[in-house]
Amino acid sequence: MAELIFFSGTMDCGKSTLALQMDYNHRARGRGGVRFSRNDRAGESRISSRLGLETDAVEVVDSTDFWEEVMIRRTRGQRVDYLICDEAQFYSPEQVEQLAKVVDEIDVDVFAFGITADFRTRLFPGSQRLIELADRVQVLQVEALCWCGRRATHNARTVDGVMVTEGAQVVVGDVDMVVDAAAAPEAEHVPVVGYETLCRRHFMRRVSAHGAKLMAQQDQLLPFEVDACLWRGTGGPGEPGQGRGA
Repeated sequence: MAELIFFSGTMDCGKSTLALQMDYNHRARGRGGVRFSRNDRAGESRISSRLGLETDAVEVVDSTDFWEEVMIRRTRGQRVDYLICDEAQFYSPEQVEQLAKVVDEIDVDVFAFGITADFRTRLFPGSQRLIELADRVQVLQVEALCWCGRRATHNARTVDGVMVTEGAQVVVGDVDMVVDAAAAPEAEHVPVVGYETLCRRHFMRRVSAHGAKLMAQQDQLLPFEVDACLWRGTGGPGEPGQGRGA
């Protein structure tokens, strides 16, 4: 029996690596499949892993209809036994329902991979619908780590290294972002958006790796009862002329 399985976890827990491995395993057994992705870090129509693995994929857009995608390929005589759906958090709820229909009506396995919650700890609409409809939800066992060494449980967005909790749900950025302390003059500076994984403790206290480094350089103890963005030197509202990050 075909299944809709949602593999979920934080950033850096190996979702795309597993997607590529599963695709390889199924193809090695003679099964035919289609790879889908959306907003991959490597660019359009790609699935890429931070380990360096990368392959082509069909780019999912707002108008993508998974039922039609499968029907068109089967009509052309192409074998479609399974779908690999990476970055599934960016799919619409309607597209997730199409995936469920593909499983139930034409017995095609769907393996979806994605982040459950955004940088505000709110469920992505696509992930929410997957949790509601999936035959199985599997949390990946490879643990991403916070800068402190604890298991990371939350995805955080940073602007110039300072954690923010407001803004659009989807903004292009990267976990490999490096903050330059000697940036261009303020008038010419373009804020750098990045992402990192944090444990719940440091997510709730808004202590990013950049903020912790600044505190350590000032020979200060990490704050345990105050918002890290209030700490002098982190770029938050504690600095002259600064407002709360958004």
